[in-house]
Parts: sequence; C-alpha cells; structure tokens
Amino acid sequence: MRVVSTNIAEPKTIQWRGQDILTGIFKHPTDHPIQLGLEVVSGDEISDRRVHGGIYKACYLFSADNYPYWKSLYPHLDWNWGMFGENLSVVGLDETQLCIGDTYGLGSAIIQITQPREPCFKFGVRFGTQNVLQQFIDHGRPGTYVRVIQEGVVAKDDEMTLLSRPKDQITIAQFFDLLFNKEKDQALLEIALNNEALPLEKRVKLGNYVR
Repeated sequence: MRVVSTNIAEPKTIQWRGQDILTGIFKHPTDHPIQLGLEVVSGDEISDRRVHGGIYKACYLFSADNYPYWKSLYPHLDWNWGMFGENLSVVGLDETQLCIGDTYGLGSAIIQITQPREPCFKFGVRFGTQNVLQQFIDHGRPGTYVRVIQEGVVAKDDEMTLLSRPKDQITIAQFFDLLFNKEKDQALLEIALNNEALPLEKRVKLGNYVR
C-alpha cells in the first residue's frame, strides 16, 4: 500500500436546511508531507469533533483504487484526490484485507486501523446529492480511520508496512457490513465487542444486537 496524495482542508461553509454549517470535508492535495498527531492531522480542518478527529479518528485513509468506480457514477464532478474527505489517498488499500486493530508503519508514524467511515449529509453535499450516502454504503468500500500510536510525518510515496495483527480478526469491510446489515453476524459481533481498537461507545452500542 502506497500513499499517492496527502490531503488537508480549510474550513468551508455550506448550506444545509437553511443553516450555515462549517465543514472540513473539502480536502485538497498538498505539495508537502503531513504531520499525524494523536487526535488530528496538523493544519487540517476538523469542524465537528463529535464525529471527526479524536483518538480513534485521528486520520482518514481512502483507497485510490476506488476512484474509477465513483468517477463513472459522477463524471461531472471536478475530480482530484481528497474527494472523499480523506487525508491520505492510498493505492492498494483493501478493506477486505485491513483488520481492525492492525498496526502499520507509515512514514515516521505508527498507526492502528480502527473503524470505517460512516457517511453523513456533508458527504452528500460534497457530491451534490444525498443519494450518494446509500451508494457509499452499498459499495462497501468505506476507507478507514486510524489511531496514531506514534506521531510522525507522512509523505507521498510512503509505504504502509504491517507490524502486527490481532489474533481474532474482523476486517473493515466485515465491520462496515455489520454496522448496516439488519441481520448481525453473531460471530463477528463477538469479535468486534472484544476488540479494544474500537471505541468503547461503539462496542456498547453493538452490544444491543447480541442474541
């Protein structure tokens, strides 16, 4: 897995249901490395700390390999890296292979895979339609948030190197399906509930589905 673009955002005001809303989803490529902090990417806009940033969402990665699929659906958009609000666009990132709790070396940082992106209305505004939210869920390739175990700098062409993997594995793709599928796979649910790479509040909520 290789970084093809580092992306950050400046604050941007959008209109939503008659209100002015500040967002950092309009990421754009940078021409320099970015610093991964324990809770944020240095210089990146985080407008709503309830749902972005923090220990378990310090940085967002999205697969460059999925861009052609979305470009075919939305050819009229002005495409560039960062379209999905990702800080790092990564070639070879595969949600069916990334396990929650995996740790990777990336640049001078060490990161841990934590959870997939769950799309919100700001994502719909970015694409010009709220229909994209369900399309994003159906496609099942949501990218991943990461926890920063060791702060460091990441640049274009840096490689992600697997350092460790938990014994009981649940992939980002499996967990994303677990979130949105009405029929919860109980075996995967049990693995998720015992995975400390997931935030406690997420595991508590999932505990309601245990039969």
